[in-house]
Amino acid sequence: MKVKKVLISQPEPADLEKSPYKTLVNKYGLDLTFYKFFEVVGLSVSEFRKTRIHLTEYTAVIFNSKNSVDHFFRMAKELREVIPDSMKYFCSSEAIALYLQNYIQYRKRKIFFGTQYFADLIDVMSKHREEKFLFPCSDEKQTEYTKLLDKAKFKYTKATLYTSVPRDLKQFNLDDYDMVCLFSPIGVRSLLKNFPKIKETNILIAAFGTSTHAALKAAGLKLAIAAPTKASPSMAMAIENYINGKGQDEVIVARPSSMKKDASHSGRTSVSGTTVVKKSKSVFVNKAKYKQLQEERKAQAAARRAERQAQKEAAESAK
Repeated sequence: MKVKKVLISQPEPADLEKSPYKTLVNKYGLDLTFYKFFEVVGLSVSEFRKTRIHLTEYTAVIFNSKNSVDHFFRMAKELREVIPDSMKYFCSSEAIALYLQNYIQYRKRKIFFGTQYFADLIDVMSKHREEKFLFPCSDEKQTEYTKLLDKAKFKYTKATLYTSVPRDLKQFNLDDYDMVCLFSPIGVRSLLKNFPKIKETNILIAAFGTSTHAALKAAGLKLAIAAPTKASPSMAMAIENYINGKGQDEVIVARPSSMKKDASHSGRTSVSGTTVVKKSKSVFVNKAKYKQLQEERKAQAAARRAERQAQKEAAESAK
């Protein structure tokens, strides 16, 4: 199917000219429409008090988004609870860790973060199991993050501080678009709420993240393009690979290193309907060649992280 018009369920990047999506416009002539499919609404103090959670009773906080940071400190201020200087903060990325500077004095000894995926943060947290963790989050019942925390057997309390509400999308006519890109389960719910007859359309659906893939499957919607994968670590690259006729490769399912040891000896693990193949380690006789390959892999990983971080920061700044 030829793709010309794409509806992307995220705010337009603050600097579209430097965004990976600009390549799709310049190189393939795509007409991109950016619009966030939902809005974030914070819980009131009275609503939060019903949970009987006291923020200062915990010794560590887990942050997986800037929204969780904002609403944690907002609630602390409204409750007039003083967060102690001894509190430890575990962030899913360095960008979120640096964002904490808006609320506290940044000290590396009490702020920890993962390198690329939330699974990386789980490995960091495993060295601090004695902490009493609080996980500020939305009202989603179970996410990729809670699944990983549960599998790693962490003792934590989930604190719902905000909720995601679908926005009105009736101004869009899906027949005008060839593809819609989704990034979260709430995005899927918003799409279904606004377009209950979407199954009758020919629009292609692209989705980022295994929880989004699972939400589409539960809704009975066909997933045409899945990301992130090794060939398509970002949504922009996934769209480009589809346009170029490249086949879909394995979806990346990041797991903490401690869990990898428990994987089946068969080398195949099914997560949310996605099969992940464990490759055997290559043995290099030539040490120079091995070192060169390692450096290339690090450079590629760094480039992918930088691209994802740029997209995330652009999306957050556009809120």
